[in-house]
Amino acid sequence: MEKTLQGNARITGRMAHISLLRGLAWGLIGGLAGTLVMDLVLMGTLSALGSPALTCFSIVGNTVARFFSIQSIDMAGAIRLGVATHYLIGPLVGVIFGAVVAGVGALRVNTLKKSIILAILYVEILSQPLLVMVPILLKMTVNATLQWYGGSFVMHLIAAVILGTVVGRGLRLATVVNHRYQNLFKCILNNNWWAITRNPVNRFPFL
Repeated sequence: MEKTLQGNARITGRMAHISLLRGLAWGLIGGLAGTLVMDLVLMGTLSALGSPALTCFSIVGNTVARFFSIQSIDMAGAIRLGVATHYLIGPLVGVIFGAVVAGVGALRVNTLKKSIILAILYVEILSQPLLVMVPILLKMTVNATLQWYGGSFVMHLIAAVILGTVVGRGLRLATVVNHRYQNLFKCILNNNWWAITRNPVNRFPFL
């Protein structure tokens, strides 16, 4: 009996570790996908409005350059710096989100709706300190600042929906697989080989 309890405890700990790793992985994928979709929508919108498609990257790059006191950066350099910043922060934000919802019991996502709502709140709140730096460092006018905040809110909403969808679906799938692995390990610990051979789900828990 004691041996079985110890084995179950080890299984639970191992499953929690695996769940965290999956949260990190799905968060990375969701953050990257959300950033990519957001940027594609943004570039398409700017082009449709007659503005340069890479304007946002230039703004972000110039803000980063001002923050780190990088002098004499040209337009191409600002765009490259903006792209690098976008695709560094986006996946990182996703990784943190995936780790939190996978590791914190109260925030664990059991429905897609909950995952999307949590992602929207998380992204919109977390982005505020970053957004406020732009009008301050670039000395934007009031009108430009309002446009910046409005556009950023919509774009981050798109990224958050993608992030929440990817992480929510990924972790729900992982939960099913984890449950099947737990059943398989318990059968092995209890020497219940009959259950393993009779139930194909126990033999192939990833199906």
